[in-house]
Amino acid sequence: MRPAASLLLFPLILASGSALKAQSPHMGFSLNLLFPTGDFASKTYPPYFSPSAGYVIPAQKETYDVGAGGSFTVSFPMERSLAIRLNLSGTGESGTNRAPGEATINLRHSMFSVGGDLQIFPQGTAFRHRGLYFVAGLSADFEQFDRSFGDPQFDYTDTTRKSRLGGSLGIGHSFGYDAGMRFTMEATFHKTLTGNDVNAGNPPSTDFVKLGFGFVF
Repeated sequence: MRPAASLLLFPLILASGSALKAQSPHMGFSLNLLFPTGDFASKTYPPYFSPSAGYVIPAQKETYDVGAGGSFTVSFPMERSLAIRLNLSGTGESGTNRAPGEATINLRHSMFSVGGDLQIFPQGTAFRHRGLYFVAGLSADFEQFDRSFGDPQFDYTDTTRKSRLGGSLGIGHSFGYDAGMRFTMEATFHKTLTGNDVNAGNPPSTDFVKLGFGFVF
């Protein structure tokens, strides 16, 4: 079993077991905007000697642009102020790797996540999934990093796949009445927790702020 999946297995077992006792789960859908932060937004790599090129490659600056994605969630209210949420989401971002005198490398990152969250409704509205709530959770992140070496048709010929554990923390609000469809807004910060040691050859942490706009039923 992959490390990220095995680390997430225990909280998901707890979430699924508790969910069996919950009543009236709320399903939700959202469209998300992702704003990369930290080294995921911009990372500069030092010069190095390339044996294949026969010369020193100058410092490279790698950046990712604002991304987009979607989420499907199922929220199981356990108490008036507490719910457990299962979360499936996918994201994608594009970027570039530039170095003086070198061809631009086009970058593409995609991630599929399976997660479990705790939602806290301070106003005691978990059963109706209405009003303000706070959310914190863990996710198994299955990532793919693609690189296209100057090809104008974006033929991504180099691919790296990683399975890592992620954590998220945020705040949201559901607008609407006690019954029927409700509009939701949510802002969360996501951080990669494992497999992010750049010195060991791993990609930088996939850290970003996610703004979600959707509906819950």
